[in-house]
Amino acid sequence: MIRAVFALVLLIAALPARADVDIHEVTTPGGLNAWLVEDHSIPFVALELRFRGGASLDDEGKRGAINLMTGLLEEGAGDLDARAFTRQTEALAASFSYNAGPDAISVSARFLSENRDEALELLRKSLIEPRFDPEDIERVRAQVLSIIQSNAKDPSEIAGQAFNRLVYGDHPYGSAIDGSVESVTELTREDLVAAHAATLARDRLYISAVGDVTEDELGTLLDNLLGALPETGAPLPPEADPNLPGGVELVDYATPQSIVNFAQPGIDRDHPDFFAAYLLNHVLGGGGFESRLMEEVREKRGLTYGVYSYLVDRDRAQLWMGRVASANDRVAEAIAVIKDEWNRLRENGVSETELSDAKTYLTGAYPLRFDGNGPIANIAVGMQMEGLDPDYIANRNAMVEAVTLEQINRVARDLMDPSLLTFVVVGQPEGLVDSVN
Repeated sequence: MIRAVFALVLLIAALPARADVDIHEVTTPGGLNAWLVEDHSIPFVALELRFRGGASLDDEGKRGAINLMTGLLEEGAGDLDARAFTRQTEALAASFSYNAGPDAISVSARFLSENRDEALELLRKSLIEPRFDPEDIERVRAQVLSIIQSNAKDPSEIAGQAFNRLVYGDHPYGSAIDGSVESVTELTREDLVAAHAATLARDRLYISAVGDVTEDELGTLLDNLLGALPETGAPLPPEADPNLPGGVELVDYATPQSIVNFAQPGIDRDHPDFFAAYLLNHVLGGGGFESRLMEEVREKRGLTYGVYSYLVDRDRAQLWMGRVASANDRVAEAIAVIKDEWNRLRENGVSETELSDAKTYLTGAYPLRFDGNGPIANIAVGMQMEGLDPDYIANRNAMVEAVTLEQINRVARDLMDPSLLTFVVVGQPEGLVDSVN
């Protein structure tokens, strides 16, 4: 019965798209900082934790340790083995998820108010007292190795990894967070304990909570949950120096269509021209079927099912990226069209209509992101990591609207650089080198 109630609460929590989000900054008695959106309309709480650094903090020669460690956090903790931990989580109708990314470890918790204390005690054990039992290490290790072996045959994954090696080189961004078969096979329990100590620390922690909890209650529960974490973790990685030489790098792989990743230097989230670049990308390749790349590459020429671009603002590097897949005998033309559009947008800019349409879409779609406690908590913790103020949500659409045609076209000229636009192609493309060089 309790599982059915929780499912109903989750459904209700996902229904409203809120027009305003009232964020309160909370400092716990123990000195932790958090953002809270208090909402007592349903007996449910969403909690988000982020630990900056993520898989980029792997020790040299230990690639994949942080990813494997993160996968083991829910495989037994404290006095509970993996099976007992799962049974107790289900009995409380709680939900926990743990994920290692290149810049952060993410922990998400969802629980009913009536089970809050028991659910948070389970979460505390997983974060503070993970067991790393030998049989669980081997089981999760086998899962990771299966993923690595599968990715080695997936053209999309091969393209992504080849791109990262070219662009980021020896920086942690340059290798897969899963690690390699060799590195993961050699990881020991001691390596996982070290990875835990390096990453889950208070000096890189960001917290948000949304739902049925007061400021005073949140302060107490966060100190109980996180107070035993170490004060500091491993040093954060250095800035990356992306290698974007322009042109095309080919990775020969027998597949009927080529997978293409492309990029040029991007723009930092803190840059005053960020919103102009954001709108510019929407016009170029971020606006779905309304974007120029989709119109020119798919609609007019039928070269692909989809092509898109996006701004990538990682902690240690910024790129303007894109992706397309096309038949081997047509991918050269697809790349040529993308390069032409890059040049055309840089030289001629966007039209007043394109800018107006992009603003209408982006401002109209923004409130739809806030469609429940979980998404709001996720957005709020992401805002903290970006260094944004709590009032950003209220002001964001106004900042989009403030971009002028003159500004966006100046940014097109200043930021877009076709000479640095670099393509990594996995497949067996026909006539590619001659068509773009």
